Amino acid sequence: MAENPSRLKLALLLAPLPVVLLLFYVLPFAGVVGWSFSLPTPGVEQYQRIASDPAIHDVLWRTFRLCTTVSVLALVIAYLMAYCWVFSPPFWQRMVEICVFIPFWLSVLVRAFGWLIALRSNGLLNGWLQSLGIISEPLQLTRNELGVVIGMVHFMVPFALFPLVSTMRRLDPRVLLAARGLGAGQLRTFWNIFVPQTIPGILGAFIIVFVFCLGFFITPAILGGGQTVMVAEYVYLQMFQTSNWGLGAALSVVLLALVAGLIWALLRMTRVDKLVG
Repeated sequence: MAENPSRLKLALLLAPLPVVLLLFYVLPFAGVVGWSFSLPTPGVEQYQRIASDPAIHDVLWRTFRLCTTVSVLALVIAYLMAYCWVFSPPFWQRMVEICVFIPFWLSVLVRAFGWLIALRSNGLLNGWLQSLGIISEPLQLTRNELGVVIGMVHFMVPFALFPLVSTMRRLDPRVLLAARGLGAGQLRTFWNIFVPQTIPGILGAFIIVFVFCLGFFITPAILGGGQTVMVAEYVYLQMFQTSNWGLGAALSVVLLALVAGLIWALLRMTRVDKLVG
């Protein structure tokens, strides 16, 4: 008899979940899909344009290229930070935690403007390099892909860090000690024993960062200055500046389908518990 009230309470607690998913996710997405097939006229015109328009192809290619670059760079930086976080003495672990969590106190908009101030022609970085005599003319670090990559990597490193830390903490240190005891050097132990065991975390971190990057809007808009348009910004321009809601909706559907495909591929490659620790 005790199980029935418990199950009833659990059912009551979970009951709002499908309602929330239906109202705030399923129905809005169904509306977007409907717009993609009905605006400005019924049909698949917008999808045909996506398949044939070179300008859209350039935006999609730029988005995938930048997302891949940012994901790889963020993964490398996060891997080194995760290694230091897990295997450093407690004091340095606290220092890494502070470095990781402080950026979360700032919004993405504030961080983007901070990088804009630091990277512009008369900004902090160019001023420092010129004062040291390393460069004679200011470097162009904004209104291009380089500035966008720098801003996005800074934002995405913490999101790559957490699955890596979780995976590294689950490793059995006795395996590493056994490898060292059998004569493997530190570098060989790292590459042949440690890294392969962290592949689930690497895959999880890469997919998380890549999916986040696909929807980036503020950082590319500010640091790219309209010269590095990614797909999220392109959707915004189509919907709110050219009033082409059909094309913006179709691009949104394509983007969501891509994200769903990436998540499906990730789940096929490894178990969820290995990704999140």
